[in-house]
Amino acid sequence: MLRIGVDFHAFDGKFQGSRSHLIGLYRALVARCPDVSFVFFLDKAGDLEQLNGFDRPNVTCVRMRTRNPLIRLGWQLPLLRRRHRIDVMHTQYIVPFWGMKHTIVTIHDVLFEPYPQFFTKFFVWRSKLLFRWSAKVADFVMTVSRYSQDQLIARYGIARERVGLLLNAVDSQVFHPLGSEADESVMQKRQLPKGRYILSVGRIEPRKDHATLLRAYALQGSRPPPLVIVGQRDFGYEAFDKALRALPEGCDVRVLSDVDDAELPILMRHAQLFVYSSLAEGFGMPPLEAMACGVPVITTNTTALPEVVGEAGLTFKAGDHIDLAEKIGLVLTDQALAARMRQKSIVRSGDFTWQNAADSFIGSLKTFARPPRREGE
Repeated sequence: MLRIGVDFHAFDGKFQGSRSHLIGLYRALVARCPDVSFVFFLDKAGDLEQLNGFDRPNVTCVRMRTRNPLIRLGWQLPLLRRRHRIDVMHTQYIVPFWGMKHTIVTIHDVLFEPYPQFFTKFFVWRSKLLFRWSAKVADFVMTVSRYSQDQLIARYGIARERVGLLLNAVDSQVFHPLGSEADESVMQKRQLPKGRYILSVGRIEPRKDHATLLRAYALQGSRPPPLVIVGQRDFGYEAFDKALRALPEGCDVRVLSDVDDAELPILMRHAQLFVYSSLAEGFGMPPLEAMACGVPVITTNTTALPEVVGEAGLTFKAGDHIDLAEKIGLVLTDQALAARMRQKSIVRSGDFTWQNAADSFIGSLKTFARPPRREGE
């Protein structure tokens, strides 16, 4: 039986994209491949065992104490791989420092290469060194969008056949258009009118460019629908504060930094419009989640975002608040257009499933994985 080891330490950390990616992908994979043994290495092994889909006979959760990344990559993972007789190792972003044979690495994006201004100097230096090295020594590289795939090939000189696509997906059981009784309490708590507010989701930092969104919102007339921004504040984003102070009377902007996983889908599906003003994304999960909720989406025309929304959403020139203001006004006033966008959003989001991602992973695995024959086999 093929044994696949997975660095699952992202499960121990914040509720972010790489964590959701691993859970969604491997929940589908362990169901699709009952003849493959999956060994997950993480600190909260007991919590993962109790998660739906990870209680199958072909799953083993092994505790790997949370340590400094250098210790994890240089010591813990190589030893655990040997101890548990792993045939193929799958890591995120960086491969272990030794014992790299039969290794898959998923590099979600290399945005620090074309957009270093959005990251710290140390992060850029470290990532350029380790991501490039990992991409070259791994047997196979996977990434989550065609944009990121092209970037990896062009910047690191990797052969296209060594870089596979492992598109992100959306959980349709969580993000969907159908409301419930729980929705009422959330909407009352947040004092938001159903179907009558503009929503944006993302950490408030320069790369997400909420300042352009605020400037576009300021042009929507005297009494526009409330603008709800879900995300935690980053320090030093002066352009956002300046744009916020410059809003004319009658604008209603609400910044929510305490929205949890249960509330987010509710706020998504009752929005009149979802706007994503990010300047650079390796994929872009929030627009996809909004589309799965049947909400019209407007996003920038840059990096991976156009390939996520396809023809279901509208795009605007990144950083151009006039262009964005026109698109927002169009969707808010043209009910027929908004209805078509809602319909297209649901159809488009259906193209991104974890089952499809699992099939892509299996296909890529077959192209290179030739586990060594053990003694006696």
